[in-house]
Amino acid sequence: MFQYLLLISNALEWNIPILMTSIFILISYILLVKQTTELTIMHKQPLLFLLSLALLVLIVGSPLAAIAHLSFSLHMIQMSILFFIIPPLLLLGIPKPIYQLLSKVILIRPFLLVKPLASLIIFAFMFFVYHLPLVLNLLSNHLGIHRMYFLLLFILAFRMWWPIISPFQKQTIYSEPKKRFAFLSGLLLLPACSVFILNALMDGTNNPFLAQFMTELCLPSHSSSHTLFPPLFNPRLDQLMAGILMLGIHKFSLNVALHLGERS
Repeated sequence: MFQYLLLISNALEWNIPILMTSIFILISYILLVKQTTELTIMHKQPLLFLLSLALLVLIVGSPLAAIAHLSFSLHMIQMSILFFIIPPLLLLGIPKPIYQLLSKVILIRPFLLVKPLASLIIFAFMFFVYHLPLVLNLLSNHLGIHRMYFLLLFILAFRMWWPIISPFQKQTIYSEPKKRFAFLSGLLLLPACSVFILNALMDGTNNPFLAQFMTELCLPSHSSSHTLFPPLFNPRLDQLMAGILMLGIHKFSLNVALHLGERS
């Protein structure tokens, strides 16, 4: 087990393009905040934006992105943070004057034409399909398609969160439209989270990303997280925990986003 862990730790690297892109976004954000607002880096909105960028680099651009493939539960934590925590934090961290500037950018205008409800429905469908064993196996063998799939989900997630945290809506304590949209979000995403729970209650399925990851490290393709971490990763328990963690993180993020959105 320790030999496997040593080999994995030596093979993991930071994703330089994501790291450099995040640095560029951070510098641009700081300059825009200074030019358009009276906020300092220690105000709540800049801190939320910095936190969202730090989380993005940590779970997508750092070695932790590869470690997430070791189990379903770790992979679902990664996805939950990427789609349920980072988008609302980042949107909450953008002041109104910057939103008004961004709305005039030609590349962003087509994205704004997509209705939040449509984004939610498309996201929920793609998120559900992603968790089907057949699709998981397909994406694990085509990493380019897998990255594009993740990118599209990530883009849709921003529009999906907009009705809950929009600074342009009338701010009332947990207004009815916000609560209805949050409830609908939880309802539509429930099937995707339930797939893992149902699989765990039946026979369970293998983790195709783990097999691909082990192959890239020149380890036996039949190696498993159960082999690496025997006390922690029973395959069926792993899938059960993946579904429960996704449900819990999504519910937690909805409550926090509603609370922060009212106070933004």
